[in-house]
Amino acid sequence: MFEEFLANEVDKGEVLSSQFKPLNKTIKYHGHCHQKALSSLTPLKKVLDLIPEAKVELIPSGCCGMAGSFGYEKEHYDISMKIGELVLFPAVRNLENGIVVAPGTSCRHQIKDGTGKKAMHPAEVLFLCAR
Repeated sequence: MFEEFLANEVDKGEVLSSQFKPLNKTIKYHGHCHQKALSSLTPLKKVLDLIPEAKVELIPSGCCGMAGSFGYEKEHYDISMKIGELVLFPAVRNLENGIVVAPGTSCRHQIKDGTGKKAMHPAEVLFLCAR
């Protein structure tokens, strides 16, 4: 996975904190179900922690509620939004001076639909902070 590759590069000393500009913001990170099932949220946190002055916090959420196209289906929309409201949406709404990171495309759509806030892919944040 993208984040595992980068975390391995960090471990080898190929990706360094000095390669990133400071970002004096909180980065709230929602992990994709795919990450949680096949790997871990730790590799991406390790990479995001390299950004100077950024405070990286994992959102202790389960599924965002979208589950691929599930949340877009009329008969599942309400339950999809209720799942998002359990933990994810309140965490995103309560974020001040921060960035929401979500690797999953469906998660980013769900966050936008449920909160009106744009979540970024981790690669976008790394690019934003690259020197």
